[in-house]
Amino acid sequence: MSIKAVLFDLDGTLLPMDQEEFVKNYLGLLGKKLAPRGYDFELFAKTMWAGVGAMVKNDGSCTNEDAFWKVFIEAFGEKAMEDKPFVDEFYHNEFNKVQSVCGFSEKAKEIVELVKEKGLIPVLATNPLFPHTATENRIRWAGLEPEMFAAYTTYEDCHYCKPNTKYYEELLQKLDLKPEECVMIGNDYDEDIVPTEALGMKNFLLTHSLINKRNQDISAYPQGDFEVLKNYIKSIL
Repeated sequence: MSIKAVLFDLDGTLLPMDQEEFVKNYLGLLGKKLAPRGYDFELFAKTMWAGVGAMVKNDGSCTNEDAFWKVFIEAFGEKAMEDKPFVDEFYHNEFNKVQSVCGFSEKAKEIVELVKEKGLIPVLATNPLFPHTATENRIRWAGLEPEMFAAYTTYEDCHYCKPNTKYYEELLQKLDLKPEECVMIGNDYDEDIVPTEALGMKNFLLTHSLINKRNQDISAYPQGDFEVLKNYIKSIL
C-alpha cells in the first residue's frame, strides 16, 4: 500500500527542545500567572501533573480537556472554572516566553514543505495535552503555520493521548487514513514509535532531541537528523 500521509510529532521533533527545561519554565510562568488568584504553587504544580496523568489515562469517555479540568475542580473547587479565562489568556500571551528555552531549525519547515511537494498529507500528531492556542503557538515557534497541516491534535478535540494506540486510531479515523498509508516521524521511542509500529505504520526516529526512557535497542529503526529524514522521505516514495 502506498504512503499517503506523514505524521509529525512537535515537541522535540519539529520543535527541538529539552523537555525538562520546557516544563520547568512553562509551569513557572503559569504558576506566576495564577498566584494572584490564590493558587499555592506547590499544590498547583501537583494538580497540573495529576491533570496530565488523567489525560494520559483517558479511556475515551470524555475529551482530554474535560479530563484535565475535572482534576482541577476536584483540587480547587468551582473556582477553577471561574479562573479558566485567566489560563486561556496565559496561553495567548505569557506562554510565548517559553519559546526562549526551545531550539529552532529552518529544516523543520523544509521537511514539511518537502512532504507537501511530494503530494503527501502532512499531519501534526502532537500529544494532545495542550489547548488549541498553545498548540498553534508552538507550531509557530518551529517556524511553521497551523494551516500547513491537514490536522493537528489538541486537548479539546481528542479523547486519548500518546502512547495509547487509540490516540493514533482516532486521528487516522478523522482523516480517513489506514496505518499502512502513514509514516510517523518522532523523537520519543515509547510515544511515537512503539504504538505506531503496533498499528502497522512506518516510522522514523529524529535524533536531535531523542527520548528513549527505557534505554531500548533502537538500532533497527530508521533514524537520524533532518538531512537523513529528507532522504528517508524520498526513499519511501
